[in-house]
Amino acid sequence: MSLVQWSDRLSVGIDDFDREHQQLIAMLNDLFDAVQAGRGRDALGEILNRLIAYTETHFAHEEDLMRRSGYPGFAAHKREHDTLTRQVRDLQQKYHSGATTMLSTQVLTFLKDWLMTHIQGTDTLYTAHLTAHWPR
Repeated sequence: MSLVQWSDRLSVGIDDFDREHQQLIAMLNDLFDAVQAGRGRDALGEILNRLIAYTETHFAHEEDLMRRSGYPGFAAHKREHDTLTRQVRDLQQKYHSGATTMLSTQVLTFLKDWLMTHIQGTDTLYTAHLTAHWPR
C-alpha cells in the first residue's frame, strides 16, 4: 500500500524532474510501509539518510537548470529547497538524539505535505520557463 500514488497531476512536465520526484515519493512510501508494518522507528534513520542525499542531488539538478536558464523565481525556489533541507536535517538530528516516539509519523506527515505542496505548487511554476529556455 502507498501513501502517495504518482499520477499525471504530480507531473511538472520535465521528464528528468518527474523521475526524481517519483524517487522521492518512493522513499516516502517506503517509510509509510515500514510504519504500517510496525518498523517505522527502525527504518527512519536509513530513510532519512537516503532522503537527505537524494534531495540534495535533486535540488542541485533543479537549481542548476533554473540558474542556467535565467529562471526569475530562482532565489525564492532555492530558499524553499534550503528550508526543506534544514528541516529534514533537524528531523535527522532528533532521530539521532533518541527522540523517536512518534517521529516516524511526524516525518511522514511533514514530508507528504511538503512534497505535495512543493511539487504541485512551486515546481510547476518553473515548467513553462524551463521548457522555453532549456539550457543546452
